[in-house]
Amino acid sequence: MQDITEAISKVIGSFLEKQGILNPVILFDRTNSSNHGDVSTNVAMILAKELKKNPKELAEEIVEVLSAEYIEGLADVQIAGPGFINIFFTTEVYCSATNTVLESKSAYGMQKSLQGQKWAIEHTSPNPNKALHLGHLRNTLVAMSLKNVLVANGATVILDMVDNNRGIAIAKVMYGYLVSMRKSYDTPATLEAWINNRALWKTPFDAGLRSDVFCEEAYRAGESASVESPEDEAVIRNMVIDWESHDEPTWKLWEYVTGLAHRGAEETLNRLGSHFDTIWHEHEHYEEGKQYVNQGLKKGIFTKLEDGAVLTHLEAYNIPDTILLKRDGTSLYITQDIALTAKKKLSHQADRLVWVVGPEQSLALRQLFAICEQLGIGKLSDFTHVSYGYVGIKADDGSFKKMSSRAGTVVRIDDLLDTARDGILAQFESQGKPVDEKTKALSESLALAAVKFAMLKPDRDQGTTFDLKQSIETKGDSGVYVLYTYARIQSILKKAQETSITLSVDTQNISGVEVSKLFMFYSQVIERAQKDLSAHHVAQYLLELTSAFNSWYGKEIILDGEKGQGHKLAVAKATATIIQNGMAILGIQTLDEI
Repeated sequence: MQDITEAISKVIGSFLEKQGILNPVILFDRTNSSNHGDVSTNVAMILAKELKKNPKELAEEIVEVLSAEYIEGLADVQIAGPGFINIFFTTEVYCSATNTVLESKSAYGMQKSLQGQKWAIEHTSPNPNKALHLGHLRNTLVAMSLKNVLVANGATVILDMVDNNRGIAIAKVMYGYLVSMRKSYDTPATLEAWINNRALWKTPFDAGLRSDVFCEEAYRAGESASVESPEDEAVIRNMVIDWESHDEPTWKLWEYVTGLAHRGAEETLNRLGSHFDTIWHEHEHYEEGKQYVNQGLKKGIFTKLEDGAVLTHLEAYNIPDTILLKRDGTSLYITQDIALTAKKKLSHQADRLVWVVGPEQSLALRQLFAICEQLGIGKLSDFTHVSYGYVGIKADDGSFKKMSSRAGTVVRIDDLLDTARDGILAQFESQGKPVDEKTKALSESLALAAVKFAMLKPDRDQGTTFDLKQSIETKGDSGVYVLYTYARIQSILKKAQETSITLSVDTQNISGVEVSKLFMFYSQVIERAQKDLSAHHVAQYLLELTSAFNSWYGKEIILDGEKGQGHKLAVAKATATIIQNGMAILGIQTLDEI
């Protein structure tokens, strides 16, 4: 397809240059209906005014020029509407695409636009005081799929995580653990008592909780204590001071509770197939930001106010100023983020640093990027914020219901996956399948596919209401539907192999042409996903491809014993190849049998 559009561009460009247009840009878009051709261009509508012509008149002239030229693969050119030029390809082009898919296999769709570039993506970065929830789920899925999109376009990608393992929130976990996880209320809720005999406190196993949920319960107890009792709040704040003073018993408790939280988060992320190449621990760099603030003061980039606080000067960036150091000299999150950004730039030597963070951090990140440019850490173009829409749960009336800790509507990732898995397992039971280890493993795989696809299907900036029931449907716009299509094709291919039927692409065979047409556009989908930094384009394409295949499959028998079955088998195998490649971008493993 690229060869044909380049040849068409050359002919149109030559004609326009003779009309006085220097270096005309001719762009092609995929049409939304086969009746309107395969691709179209609106070049006549864009340049008509400059040439003082009616758009349709200019389009007619371009069509006349194209019709007079022989361009291999070009079947027809038509004018539509006020001046769109619709272009139709020959059947040979579609068949060529089928052959290319079969020859390229897992490499089909891979691009080189980012070859030689290194990107570093920071994502998820949960506080070790709560179990990972639905918001973290979308964060990690957006980031991991983005990583796959960038790799598919030739980039090298590093995945970062920030371990926010210090501060008042962590102290509340520590104190809440001492208070609420005692085996007996006769045991003093003191650090000294815990150091002397840890066996007097419950473990996650004793409590019957996952380790991260165990820490979340401790945090809630610590939060309640700080609100209800000034004395308890003072103890918690003193824990922060003791920690910063490197008090050994305080650090031992800190290491224990954060270790539990990390273990729980790691189990959840491993379940999702998420990982990190580098983990930046906040306690290792949180004080280094002050050095950059002092540099900025010396350079006159920042200002020290009368009360001792340090303020930025960001008016040149058209964003509000922010405080970098409090009046007592203590740092803020943005202060340590400056240091961490500098460390990442030095460590990774990346062309682009990316933060996958919710939209509520948009201003803070713009301020961070501007400050880093002022300090010479990097240019604005080196930094990118990839945001994503909020995730809600479906209310009884079908409306969007935002998650809220206070309202008790926060959904943990593991609970969601367990519910999806159990729902699929129940479907298998109703079909009479045995509930054995194989079926349970299959249910887990389908649950992961269902949840991942449902999260990645919408545009990442779009808020979404997660509908568990819809996500596990075997029909419609679901990941399970795509996997069932892939498994169906594998069954056909297995049967063909048993009967020694060989694949053979026939350039004159139009069977499955509406499916093979779509093969041509997969590379464009991968390119667009990179430009928009969103894998939802891939998910939407896979739904279109599987729908086209199933529509064709419902009309024709592939293994019909006729001469053309080898060609139809080739179209089916090419479809499966693209499904597998596309699902890999989304972090979903295809299944040969369901």
